Amino acid sequence: MITTRPVPPAALQRLLEAGVAPVLARLLAARGIADSAALSRDMGRLAPPDAMKGLALAARLLADAIERGERLCIVADYDCDGATACAVAMRGLHALGAAPGQVDYLVPNRFEHGYGLTPPVVALAARHPRLGRPDWLLTVDSGIASLEGVAAARAAGMRVIVTDHHLPAQALPQADAIVDPNQPGCGFPSKHLAGVGVMFYLLLALRAEWRRRDPGAAAARAPLQRLLDLVALGTIADLVPLDANNRLLVTAGLQRIRAGAACAGVRALLRVAGREERRAGSADLGFALGPRINAAGRLADISVGIECLLSDDEARAAELAGALDAINRERRDLERDMREEALAALEALPEPAAARCSVVLHREGWHEGLIGLIAGRIKDRLHRPTFALATAAGDAAQLRGSGRSIPGVHLRDVLDLVDKRAPGLLLRFGGHAMAAGLTLHAARLAEFEARLEEAVAAFADPSCFAPTLMTDGALAPGEIDLALVDALEAEVWGQGFAPPLFSGEFTVLRQSVLAGRHLKVELRAGTAAAGGAANGAAPIAAAGATAAAAQRLGAIAFGRTEPLPSPARLAYRLMRDEWQGLASVRLVIEAAEAASPV
Repeated sequence: MITTRPVPPAALQRLLEAGVAPVLARLLAARGIADSAALSRDMGRLAPPDAMKGLALAARLLADAIERGERLCIVADYDCDGATACAVAMRGLHALGAAPGQVDYLVPNRFEHGYGLTPPVVALAARHPRLGRPDWLLTVDSGIASLEGVAAARAAGMRVIVTDHHLPAQALPQADAIVDPNQPGCGFPSKHLAGVGVMFYLLLALRAEWRRRDPGAAAARAPLQRLLDLVALGTIADLVPLDANNRLLVTAGLQRIRAGAACAGVRALLRVAGREERRAGSADLGFALGPRINAAGRLADISVGIECLLSDDEARAAELAGALDAINRERRDLERDMREEALAALEALPEPAAARCSVVLHREGWHEGLIGLIAGRIKDRLHRPTFALATAAGDAAQLRGSGRSIPGVHLRDVLDLVDKRAPGLLLRFGGHAMAAGLTLHAARLAEFEARLEEAVAAFADPSCFAPTLMTDGALAPGEIDLALVDALEAEVWGQGFAPPLFSGEFTVLRQSVLAGRHLKVELRAGTAAAGGAANGAAPIAAAGATAAAAQRLGAIAFGRTEPLPSPARLAYRLMRDEWQGLASVRLVIEAAEAASPV
């Protein structure tokens, strides 16, 4: 059902009085922006580091280690957040005094070594090809649940600093320092930092430590703002909620990218994705750059992505970006095949998926690195918490699963309930509200499916299974222009701060299938005098068009070939369309339902 999100009148009025344009004021008020002060882009408004538990201790330990020339090994994670956090750590520690060769990184193999700082990863670190046995292990985007791995590192004579942002288990690892805004007792106000954000804060604290020790040192003046393009990329790609603090970080990073000041790797990835630096937005980070880096971690080696982000050589960065693009194309092909198998598996279920509270899918031969994507696709289609499972690499007796959830069903809490009701069923699990992972015995798959269904039913209000598409309501025809598109592109949108999605009633004048895959449509605002559907291309409302002319609007529904009803209630976003040097506005239809004629 297409519905409209509420707009607090008082907040809307304050934004209008501050001079914010009416449409933008409506969007911001609906997303919790109470006044114009919340729109400040002043980095001085970042939440101060002082309240983050463990941060000052970790900074002192790193400063001591750098002064003593001790070797530091960064243990990276295998997604875009982990890759950017690793690149930020490498670049930042060198800027903050670490000598050449004193700092390096290690990337676990997700299929061989498991997630986080596991004992096998510690064994790898102990024989690092460039560092030898490091004195320190510094985790990024992982480690908060690595009790065994931290213990193994300490037993091997290595000290450990954990930087993470995930929810902890009941016990914490016995690391030398833990920096995680979600650990017990941490008063840091922004709980939604990505792993790269936590690492950036640690570098801020380390610079402050150098300012106390030696204010004249180069490290005390290190320009850490140069890392913000990477912070923005990792934050958007990891889908953490864009609270005020994260929006400041992402805004600052996008400003650097648009000014041409991003690192060579980010610029090369934008070029290979066909995106413009000067117009780069959060959607480019989330849908163009992030997937190319993530594809390396899913199918190959995330170090390709890390090296791309670390390179200062334009030619080398372009070469690595091209390699990432090729891996991503392979990922898309594999994902398409797996998605088709998943849809066939849905048809084979003994009862309709819509009659269930959850969905569990498994097929032999599924690629372990892509099951999270498949779970997400099926979740979106059915609006049910979904797990996709693959046979564990190297152990056919185990399955590894990745799950995606819907609002109202906290997936990690659901797995915790499964674990309590059926001890030993889950060999391990972890995650957060909307995504989680697990490992179980293959022979107990049917039991897991039944227990998951029970747990979701116990947790969820039945109303959460009725999909509702929340929109920002209607636009007047005269409001649909390039000025509005530019204003929307200048803002930061993402998880928890939803990109604008408008809705309204339209008459469908013409529609035709484009390239056998997409529906191209000509619309007129309103539902009176509905026209018949016919083949043919429609002119698109261009910049500077009058309100009357803009009532005839060009639109496209990607991935849809079924004709639209007419009249129709549509949910749509606005897209800049450029052809032969001319810019215009196109509506991108996200959902449609029949509307009643006036």
